[in-house]
Amino acid sequence: MTASTDLLVDAFGRIRETVDDVLSGLGTDELAARLDDDANSIGWLVWHLTRIQDDHIADAAGAEQIWTSQGWYERFGLPFADFDTGFGHSSDDVAAVQGITRQLLNGYHEAVHDNTVHYLKGLHVKDLEEIVDQGWAPPVTLGVRLISVISDDLQHAGQAAFIRGVLRRG
Repeated sequence: MTASTDLLVDAFGRIRETVDDVLSGLGTDELAARLDDDANSIGWLVWHLTRIQDDHIADAAGAEQIWTSQGWYERFGLPFADFDTGFGHSSDDVAAVQGITRQLLNGYHEAVHDNTVHYLKGLHVKDLEEIVDQGWAPPVTLGVRLISVISDDLQHAGQAAFIRGVLRRG
């Protein structure tokens, strides 16, 4: 590990802590609650941010996603394809994320986090400079991709924390 990868491990750890705090004590109804008909739910947000992290880390590592390799797809039983990450979901898709427990969401996120940390601990500084996506100008490096995942995850975790605050305020 290097100082760079130590910082990445720390950043993903902060996501893990925020997800754990957001989910603490919530029931299935609160996880599925939406502030209006077009809003995301806490359950959908945590599922989505975890799916994105799982998808992107697996792609970078050249490995199968935890979602399928550890049977989380079957355990969740959502009406989406096994490769679906929630990107581009409609309001109806968000509404379909029902009956998901805090334990299930937290278990999946913890498994993805553990896999992420294991992957990061094997990286070196030069690995972060590797081009992983030529479809952008400039091309995207692994380091930039990882920061993008962190940014996206923290935004969604913050949205989930906000919704929790609104729900618990009443």
